[in-house]
Amino acid sequence: MTQPLDLQSVTARYGTTKVLEDLSLAVGAGELVSLLGASGCGKTTTLRLIAGFLAPTSGAIRLGGRDLTRLPAYRRNIGLVFQNYALFPHLSVRGNVGFGLKQRGVPTAERERRVRAMLDRVGLGEYADRLPAALSGGQRQRVALARALVIEPPLLMFDEPLSNLDAKLRVDMRVEIRQLQRSNGTTSVYVTHDQEEAFSISDRVAIMHAGRVMQFDRPETLYRRPANVFVARFVGFENIVPMRVTAREGASIQAEVAGIALALTEEAMGPVPDRFLLGARPEGLLATPVAATGIPATIGIRTYLGRAYQYRCDTPAGPLVANGPLSQPLDPGTQAWLVPVPDQCCVLSPERTP
Repeated sequence: MTQPLDLQSVTARYGTTKVLEDLSLAVGAGELVSLLGASGCGKTTTLRLIAGFLAPTSGAIRLGGRDLTRLPAYRRNIGLVFQNYALFPHLSVRGNVGFGLKQRGVPTAERERRVRAMLDRVGLGEYADRLPAALSGGQRQRVALARALVIEPPLLMFDEPLSNLDAKLRVDMRVEIRQLQRSNGTTSVYVTHDQEEAFSISDRVAIMHAGRVMQFDRPETLYRRPANVFVARFVGFENIVPMRVTAREGASIQAEVAGIALALTEEAMGPVPDRFLLGARPEGLLATPVAATGIPATIGIRTYLGRAYQYRCDTPAGPLVANGPLSQPLDPGTQAWLVPVPDQCCVLSPERTP
């Protein structure tokens, strides 16, 4: 049965080192939530706390109406999919998938029926009698996924499950994982350091840093409306420029940086306070040699991206990164203007900088 997961003010320490600090997270029933962040941010510790491999220093962990906080791991009935597959090398595919059912005392006939049905679902029916050593990496990951799903857990957790696979197979497998999770409706927590993977597979994503959740939202919101400078930089806003508003007319705004006036609009960027930080991706600053209402710049290193040229620029506002069209390459040393593209920019409040 699908159940919600709730972490309430969870703190965890390794000795005197605080790894998680007052972390709260609510995962809806049937929702897939990713914990995303760099190594050491606390995402794997969070997973281990939910699974019961670690105990929190304080706080509570609940699944549905059940308090898991002090319950041993083997009594939590959670499905786990690991980075290294964790398959039994001496058991066949059928034996690996049925292992959890056997441990739970499911009768042989019922166990075989459920294993056969699950192997068919993950496309491994014809491999039932093979040992893990005779399978590819993607097939082994399907076995691990089938083993976790077949026990019909109220919660399914993934710990960097695709990091050992090549790039194309990772894309294929994340689609399969999402399809299986949706068809089962199992509440799921997915740990990864890969932003594209997290955004493509998740209903919501928690971006973590130093044991805290910096923002927990839908991928679209994280990408377009980061809550603070850390999240903005994490999702690709390489340029952070302090600005102040000098004039307003309806949704149109004139703002200033280093004595340079820029035209912006709240229609594309949302509310703009009198003092703010302008976050811009490289594609959010258009490099042009034609004099325009933009930041004057001297072109530095030029990089070919396939879809555009990217430039490292020296400007009165500091070093900035901007893109320009393939039809108009700019040479190093060229004078140019960097014009904001509002729908690729965001507004950040300085006081919200972590």
